[in-house]
Amino acid sequence: MLAFHSDAHSLALPPGHRFPQSKYRLLREHFEREPGLLRMQPAPAAAEDELLLAHTPDYVAAVLSGTLSAAQQREIGFPWSPSMAERSRRSVGASIAAARAALAEGVAANMAGGTHHAYADKGSGYCVFNDVAVAARLMQVAWARQHRHLLGVLVIDLDVHQGNGTAAIFRDDDSVFTFSMHGEKNFPFRKEPGDLDVGLPDGCGDAEYLAALDEALATVWRRCQPGLAFYLAGADPHEGDRLGRLKLTHAGLAERDRRVLTALRERGIPVALSMAGGYGHDLSTTVAAQVSTLKLAADSWAAIARGTG
Repeated sequence: MLAFHSDAHSLALPPGHRFPQSKYRLLREHFEREPGLLRMQPAPAAAEDELLLAHTPDYVAAVLSGTLSAAQQREIGFPWSPSMAERSRRSVGASIAAARAALAEGVAANMAGGTHHAYADKGSGYCVFNDVAVAARLMQVAWARQHRHLLGVLVIDLDVHQGNGTAAIFRDDDSVFTFSMHGEKNFPFRKEPGDLDVGLPDGCGDAEYLAALDEALATVWRRCQPGLAFYLAGADPHEGDRLGRLKLTHAGLAERDRRVLTALRERGIPVALSMAGGYGHDLSTTVAAQVSTLKLAADSWAAIARGTG
């Protein structure tokens, strides 16, 4: 399975910053020690005209030129630097590449991404550009040129935080169905209505979570027949996450991924994964959850390749 990484471009963060950027390097290094499952490639940088498919010209220019205001940088949570801008472009580029690969092969992954708090005109919550929104728009443009009709897109967002930026970008777009299942009382505290939102109580465990997921997916399949899916497989619903407030075990997260990937494979829907959030008290728990997600995605890719999907 193709998987695209962008961790070579680091953030210039001050000491004690809460964003765990090392998790992306640790994830890549795990699969370098365990070759054969992933065909890992460095992510290309998204072009400016590609970013403009989902973001306003003024905002894109401010990020790329380094003219974000102090207030804009505070809302994003990162100080601006050339490496911050380059990392953000490559995180989007990874989702673009994964989406293209998914349409060709069935399953592919961005080993970072899932920056769903970024709006068209601003960043927020450690999200600069909205990688899924840009990739979805670009795939639709390319699909329309080749097939003369619009590609329907599904966003399955199972990060513990609601995908507010994604919901806002696609609010009036019937061609993109946004589904988010998240902690109801967690950030963002003002939710943006998507096509399907499922808010969960603090302390929600495996059984309650999986039951809610099954019910929600049944609703999705009644309302949506997409040609491409983006799956934000956040590790932050895990019980060991310092920001998540839910209580999923590793087994519960794996079953979540298995159910989503199986449902997509059975329906013949290509899927591009993003790793989204994960802020473990012990970062190794976050990396372990993301390793599991990528292994299950690789299994799904292999089943498609064998013709047994």
